[in-house]
Amino acid sequence: SGPDPRGVLEKDLELQVRVAVLTMNVWGLKFVCLSVFLMSPLHGVCARRGQDLRCGACRALVDELEWEISQVDPKKTIQLGSFRINPDGSQSVTEIPYSRSEAHLTELLERVCENMQNYGEKMDSSTHRKTYVHVLSRDGTKMDLSGVKIDGDVTSNLKFACEWIAEEHEDELIELFSREQDNVKDQLCSKRTDLCDYALRLPHDEL
Repeated sequence: SGPDPRGVLEKDLELQVRVAVLTMNVWGLKFVCLSVFLMSPLHGVCARRGQDLRCGACRALVDELEWEISQVDPKKTIQLGSFRINPDGSQSVTEIPYSRSEAHLTELLERVCENMQNYGEKMDSSTHRKTYVHVLSRDGTKMDLSGVKIDGDVTSNLKFACEWIAEEHEDELIELFSREQDNVKDQLCSKRTDLCDYALRLPHDEL
């Protein structure tokens, strides 16, 4: 079943408020992106940062789901269909990988955004766009975290944006992850939604 419309609307409004009150350092001064600035040049900066947050959360969400799915034993399956006996004596039951079943994907969507605590924020010095990078190595290799901002505000905002996306786009996420396919980030974050305006120009392993 899809998300509750009222709950999604409340999440949407709260996400917009959270984006609106992000404190930013612009031209050496700190500004708060409130509605009073809507008619000012800062509005474009605020809107861009809000989009960076939503885009980064979408791409991080896809990355985390792919990782969680990869950790499930591929031999583990779940049976779907009716166990009733057909007139010919057969049963309409099929087995699919548990990792990509609706039951498992739904369970993942309820908790995967907790993983946003493992991300940091990085600004591109040439474009001033913000991206979000995983700051904990999954295979033990040393990571270059120079220029990466890691604090409670970053992870809190990213987690909230992730939860909003998981609720708003639950059906699309389950559909896309129900089978193995390439470039899910681009499909969800750019083609199915307008969460990213530049994701198609990002490498597939960059958030």
